[in-house]
Amino acid sequence: MADSKFTPEDHAALIRRYFDACNAADYDALVDCFTPDAVHYFPAGLPEIPWRSADTIAKKWQWCVETLGSQWTIDKLIVSHDTPEAMIEWTHWKNKSGTALRGAEWYDFDPETGKIKEIRAYYAAPADKEVRINELVAFDYAGRGYPLKSK
Repeated sequence: MADSKFTPEDHAALIRRYFDACNAADYDALVDCFTPDAVHYFPAGLPEIPWRSADTIAKKWQWCVETLGSQWTIDKLIVSHDTPEAMIEWTHWKNKSGTALRGAEWYDFDPETGKIKEIRAYYAAPADKEVRINELVAFDYAGRGYPLKSK
């Protein structure tokens, strides 16, 4: 990691700490995992997305725990050895309804602070047939160099 003083082990530990804070609905611990201007992107279907700021992210997860009985598990975790990025698979257990949602997330870490600056969530769920291209809401695919059409 040429440009960062943080190791893959540091990034893995932060993700685990983040999930512990989510499960505990611990506002201060949640905020401490993120840069103040962090963004959490989601697929279509949730209100008020993406979530912008550490404060917003923390409050939204607190709401999920209180309202849905949410708990999360990290099912798989992969951390890059040469860039400040990681990928996980997770399960979101919605205990009050007896349902669960599985998905994956891409993490980008701030090289200066080691904190999470961006999460991109992807769900293992049916595609939204009303949407022409199912993708994260408000994520700048073109600006990030993602393909915009099939070859």
